[in-house]
Order: sequence, then C-alpha cells, then structure tokens
Amino acid sequence: MINTPAAPDALDDFTEHRRLLFGTAYRLLGSVADTEDVLQDAWLAWSRVDRETVANPRAYLVRTVTNLSLTRLTSARAKREAYVGPWLPEPLLTAPDIADGAELADSVSTAMLVVLESLGPVERAVFVLREAFGFSHAEIAGFLDRSEATVRQTAHRAREHVRAHRRRFDSDPEQRREITDRFLAACTGGDLNAVMELLAPDVTAWSDGGGKVTAARRPLHGTDGVARWILGVLAKPELQGMAWRSAVINGEQSVLFTMDGQPVGALTYDIADGRLQNLRFQVNPDKLTGLAGLSGLSEETA
Repeated sequence: MINTPAAPDALDDFTEHRRLLFGTAYRLLGSVADTEDVLQDAWLAWSRVDRETVANPRAYLVRTVTNLSLTRLTSARAKREAYVGPWLPEPLLTAPDIADGAELADSVSTAMLVVLESLGPVERAVFVLREAFGFSHAEIAGFLDRSEATVRQTAHRAREHVRAHRRRFDSDPEQRREITDRFLAACTGGDLNAVMELLAPDVTAWSDGGGKVTAARRPLHGTDGVARWILGVLAKPELQGMAWRSAVINGEQSVLFTMDGQPVGALTYDIADGRLQNLRFQVNPDKLTGLAGLSGLSEETA
C-alpha cells in the first residue's frame, strides 16, 4: 500500500499506528476495501505533512483517518439506498486470539457493525472512538472540530441507541466452537432435522449477494424455511466443489466458504440459548477481500 517516498520517521509513525487506524476506519465503514483506500489517502496526506508541527502523531493520524472515513461514509450511504438485496458489512478474518477478548470481539462483530449502520456518521464516529478505543471526550472533540459538551451529548445518545438495539448473546468461545462444529457436521450430512435443532425458533437469515451472485433478496424467517434454504443452496451443482470450515471472522467463531482455495463467502451469526440466531451470509464477491488472509487487529485496536 505504502509506495510514496517519505522521511523514515513518517513511515515509522504510520506503521506503528496502522492497525489502530485500520480498526478505526473499518468500524466506521464496515468495508475492508474502503478502509484500505482511506489508509492510502491518510498515508499520502501524512507523508506531506511537516512533522515538526505535529506534537502527537497518533492523534493526528486518527483525526485524519476519522475525517476521511466520515467523508466516504456519507457518500457510501447514498449508494446503499440503491443496493440490491440486504446490505451486510464486509467480513474480516481476524487472529484467533481476538476471539479470546469478549469486549474486542463484540466491538468488531458483524452484529455490532450492523447496529452501527443505524447511527448517523458523527454518532458512529464518536461511539467508535469512545467505546472501542477509549479516546476522551476532549480528544474526540479535537478530532471532529466540535465542543466537548457536544461530543458528550453525542456519545450518550449513541451509547443509548446501541444499548437499545444491541441484544446481548452468548459469547463463550468454547460454546461457539462446539456449536459451529455441530452445525458444519449437520450441513455436511444434509441432515435437515439436525440443522433445524441448531437454529433458534425465531431465527432470521440474511444473504448479501449485491446483485453479483444469486442470493435471497429478502430475509428468511423460521427454522424450517432457513434450514431448507441452507441445505438447498449447498446442494446446488455449481457449489459441489465448495468447502466450508470453522474460522474466526470479525472476532467470533464463524464459517468460511472456499472454492479451489479461494474465499467465496462467510457466515457469521449470534448464539442464544445454545442455538444459532441472526445468520448473515456474505457472498458478494466484491466484499470478500478481508477473507483472503489474516488482517489481525492488534491490542491497540481494543
């Protein structure tokens, strides 16, 4: 990504904070591709700055990435109004140890990213910077050129909104691994009853194909309908060479689908009372760049 000549100290500063910057932009945009574009633009801006005028490179870079993300988020929302079928965030393969930290796993989970979509851009930025990264209200006010009092009010409003819309689900990693393995075994065996037993009674499934590949245009509801749809899709002749396995995606044990070793989709979900709920299938080929390899988030992104 970084190919513009710059002073060594500029590269050192950017590299040191790159994972924090990636984590910030990704939580704001829900898109790996857009996040990489934002980081490219941030680097270009940073490489031209007179660093003698910058007292705190970390804060300067976070401010730059936040404002670049807000600009991109505003335009992206207009495009999503014409999106074909359900819109879901781009999945991101994360390092296994990320799943061991409940707070970090929740802050980057697909479920959280979906809730963040319902916030306004500025509310989303304030919530991410405050709740995910622990920046003070004063620091965030500086990033966004707003008063500290305004930021406090926005943070409170965003936190209450997320609390009202973000139901708490079971998050025990061992339980997720065990249920995921059982679900994969049931799907592999084509066992309708076994699949249904692993789905919550009020299960809903979303499928994001973006008009690029075949996918359900509307959410599916209920154990019977969802289970039959899953097994029907897996039985399609064109998918007979597809493999699926357990993987840590967005900080949680999930399912990765591959064809000839290349990612072709991801399934993330919530677990309630030992059963799968809120299944989210991402199969839009334009949204699979984050599944190509580990883009692990460091401790600084917590």
